[in-house]
Amino acid sequence: MAIVPQANIRNFSIIAHIDHGKSTLADRIIQECGAVSDREMSAQVMDTMDIEKERGITIKAQSVRLDYVKDGVPYILNLIDTPGHVDFSYEVSRSLASSEGALLIVDAAQGVEAQTIANVYIALENNLELLPVVNKIDLPSADPTRVLAELENAIGIDTTEHCLVSAKTGLGVKNLIDTLIDKIPAPNGDENAPTKALIYDSWFDNYLGALALVRVFDGSLKKGQIVKVMGTKDDHQILDLMYPNPIAPIKTKEIRTGEVGVVVMGLKTVDSLMVGDTITDSKNPTSEVIHGFEPAKPFVFAGIYPIETDKFEDLRDALNKLKLNDSSLSFEPESSVALGSGFRTGFLGMLHMEVVKERLEREFDLDLIATAPTVVYEVEQTNGEKISIQNPSELPDASKISTIYEPYIKATILTPNEFVGNLIKLLSDRRGIQIKMDYLNETRVLLEYDVPMNEIVMDFYDKLKSLTKGYASFDYEPIGFRVGKLVKLDIKVAGEVVDALSIIVPDDKARNRGLAFVNQLKELIPRQLFEVSIQASIGNTVIARSNVKSMGKNVTAKCYGGDITRKRKLLDKQKAGKKRMKSIGRVEVPQEAFMAVLKLDS
Repeated sequence: MAIVPQANIRNFSIIAHIDHGKSTLADRIIQECGAVSDREMSAQVMDTMDIEKERGITIKAQSVRLDYVKDGVPYILNLIDTPGHVDFSYEVSRSLASSEGALLIVDAAQGVEAQTIANVYIALENNLELLPVVNKIDLPSADPTRVLAELENAIGIDTTEHCLVSAKTGLGVKNLIDTLIDKIPAPNGDENAPTKALIYDSWFDNYLGALALVRVFDGSLKKGQIVKVMGTKDDHQILDLMYPNPIAPIKTKEIRTGEVGVVVMGLKTVDSLMVGDTITDSKNPTSEVIHGFEPAKPFVFAGIYPIETDKFEDLRDALNKLKLNDSSLSFEPESSVALGSGFRTGFLGMLHMEVVKERLEREFDLDLIATAPTVVYEVEQTNGEKISIQNPSELPDASKISTIYEPYIKATILTPNEFVGNLIKLLSDRRGIQIKMDYLNETRVLLEYDVPMNEIVMDFYDKLKSLTKGYASFDYEPIGFRVGKLVKLDIKVAGEVVDALSIIVPDDKARNRGLAFVNQLKELIPRQLFEVSIQASIGNTVIARSNVKSMGKNVTAKCYGGDITRKRKLLDKQKAGKKRMKSIGRVEVPQEAFMAVLKLDS
């Protein structure tokens, strides 16, 4: 393979809102560069999971090395694809940390969306060169002029130099590649300096072990070289090096400054290849690690339990294997009186939770139940000690709590102006504080709100979409903790607290939530031979109650005629039996009850 000089390398990412044609454009660029023949080409060639193709979303950031010739000069293009959905913005941050430029794709019909703005700010923080690209110009409703004006108004970037393309038909894609070569700078870096490479992805291969996808900033990585992973301070020998390719990786003996490649070191776990870590030469190490990379922080926590209790170890194995492929996943064992043994699992958001649960069920053939998601709270106790809790059952006794702090997010919403009234009501119901309201043009409004994270992890996104007929877009970023007036709402079924149904709610909404929850459970819990009480309580105070009526059993059916005392004797016997059943009977709570909390109306 001919060596291409560093000045002819271009590392770039593609950033866009979900469903703006990012994966399709990546397909067209790969085809234009001739990396995949027409026969081998498939839709969403960089989306490798079935679930990605079915849902039409990118979950895992992928990379590909492309060869391209412009005016007789060979170039190397390292395309680093990024997910569009808010839950996978962690994948976006690490892709952008490895690039010098980014293609900012906007749908010619839909215009700027919330996720576009969020990812642009990440790109600007990384000092990337942005190239605005208006996609889907073949649509009858396309209006590129309006979209470019929106980009300037909403984000404030210069759109004088831009590209108009149709990823579906391939129109304008060659011109786009030529423009990105001219506009995106070549990577900086000293090829004679000590080796310095950023691990921006890692995954597990059944044959090769743990693999690291790296971007070399200084020096080079060579086959056989002894390298040090600076985070763990461990030394490893490089067994093999490869360039990423959509069909099959291309082996190489060296990955040079500015290049992207896969490093094989024969490791059995990815724990020693933490994403964001720096690889350097063992004998001649670099003096400092690569900064500016943030590890993923889980925002949403839920309990995941196997429906068949003997599958606990299978679930543990499945989570360990999935973590090899998704380093943002975190989990620890927990047990519930109602559900048995399971894991408290941390996710980046609700879509991430859905995707992980679906992958566990599909790829590992498990039947799972997930409890209602919660967020992390910080609790200051009366003795001055501060603790973090992920599960309502961990909340100390009310007498020991001085202050509860809850996480807040900054919500960015773009909506057609006809729905503004609906959204303002929804956000105020969810305890949102308005920060900004800008009219981008006659038809679109940008809203910025500070909202408690707890209020958006349930059904906020669904409500937002239904109130705006699907036209609004939503993005969020965490902004820290604030004092909250919160209480723990416990649910008792037949006098026993069901720990998996406990939730933390605002004090002023506790009674309404308790009533709604109790009424829903009354419909969901099947009738028994005895009356079952369902109570919502805060501490020892019951704030809502309902009863599931008992099934009637006609014990006098066998008593034909005769004196009334015979019937009364049978009824008294049944009454005594029911009392005994009430004290020893155990009520089975159905799966639907654990997710009923999601449907509680605020």
